Amino acid sequence: MTVRVSRTFEFDADPEDVWEFIEDPGNRASVISVVESYEVHDDRRATWHISLPIPMIRSTVDVETREIERDPPTRVKFLGKSRALRVTGEHTIEPIEGGCRLKNEFVVEGGIPGVETFFKRNFESELDRLERELRSELGLPDAAESDSSSRADD
Repeated sequence: MTVRVSRTFEFDADPEDVWEFIEDPGNRASVISVVESYEVHDDRRATWHISLPIPMIRSTVDVETREIERDPPTRVKFLGKSRALRVTGEHTIEPIEGGCRLKNEFVVEGGIPGVETFFKRNFESELDRLERELRSELGLPDAAESDSSSRADD
């Protein structure tokens, strides 16, 4: 089973300010709840040390991530691989009147039973967390006070 999710956020902010946050591999790692720690390497790769609350994983799993496509200042796509999962994430920024739109798309394929189920249950809260952190970084009000659209696909 593969889990796919996408969500679009709109911000009353300069697209370059959103890019500054989202293009940073450390920022992308820091907003994921299961990432206990991470290292960013010089070549825009990062290692995430994740702890998934599923029976088959009793220790931290290292996910090696790298950017596979990059089109500054509008798009970045990354791939993460480990024995437990494979994740692809893509962030695309589009200017709109008064700000920008950030499209987020993620695909997770589990290598261990329970991984897809975990992410299927938790992706919405993970995306909420990303939006909250970005709004905080940009000095914007919470999403409850703004408009945000969401679409999740299985």
